[in-house]
Amino acid sequence: MKYEDIAQDMKGLLGAHADAPPSRRAALRAALGAGLGVGYASVAGPVMAQTAIKTSAEGLTAGEVSIDVHGFKLPAYRAAPAGKKNLPVVLVISEIFGVHEYIADTCRRLARAGYMAIAPDLFVRQGDPMAYGEMAKLMSEVIAKVPDAQAMGDLDAAVQWASANGGDVSKLAITGFCWGGRITWLYAAHGPVKAAVAWYGRLQGNKNELQPTYPIDLVAKLKAPVLGLYGGKDTGIPQESVDAMKAALKSGSAAAKASEFVIYPDAPHAFHADYRPSYREQAAQDGWAHMLSWFQKQGVA
Repeated sequence: MKYEDIAQDMKGLLGAHADAPPSRRAALRAALGAGLGVGYASVAGPVMAQTAIKTSAEGLTAGEVSIDVHGFKLPAYRAAPAGKKNLPVVLVISEIFGVHEYIADTCRRLARAGYMAIAPDLFVRQGDPMAYGEMAKLMSEVIAKVPDAQAMGDLDAAVQWASANGGDVSKLAITGFCWGGRITWLYAAHGPVKAAVAWYGRLQGNKNELQPTYPIDLVAKLKAPVLGLYGGKDTGIPQESVDAMKAALKSGSAAAKASEFVIYPDAPHAFHADYRPSYREQAAQDGWAHMLSWFQKQGVA
């Protein structure tokens, strides 16, 4: 069965249960035989099966794990070299479409580079992106209801889990895509990371009670240098916003001043998402190389 077919089937089965509690949604996923890291959210658009990268789990310990967050069982996808201990750790933060096959594959790619990669399901309390076929509903019913504070707490718990399960959290990094790119900037000002790589995360925006700050507001609090990978043709994040962030970083913390941007002039938003029409192979591969180099430069390797 193709990944897009799995996504469509999950949409049909889960759609009527979008408001079900996490335990019920987990049971429905289990009934499908499809936990985290399987399929693609249909709302993401057409899947480019001919270009989507498939990374084998052979030689890896990979799959869904459960992270305790003050009694709540947070699902996450984990990939790491099999049998290895004291691994450097990378938190992987998804797009708004959740921890599906693309994010799981990203974790496996990082595991093949020698890291323990963990992608927590930061939307699980609010809903399941796999249950949505309309972007507007997904944004209003799930994404907009995720408090930044909740996401920061879940990531703190993921770090604790990694420390107890073979990870060396003295060598901790974070990377994220789109929605996850913004969260990456925020966590670099909150958590004990040594390096951060944000793929086209929004830098400025409308604030509210649940999302009270944006990256540009936190330059004085950055604890880890951030590498921003952005597209010059990203219509949602204009170059003016990137330029404003660059200027703000100059007067921020030491980590802020050490942060950098790489701009790909011809790349649109989501240029790393190899399962979507926005994918740009050259920019994606170059960005990946820059990310690994950044981790090494900051002592996460």
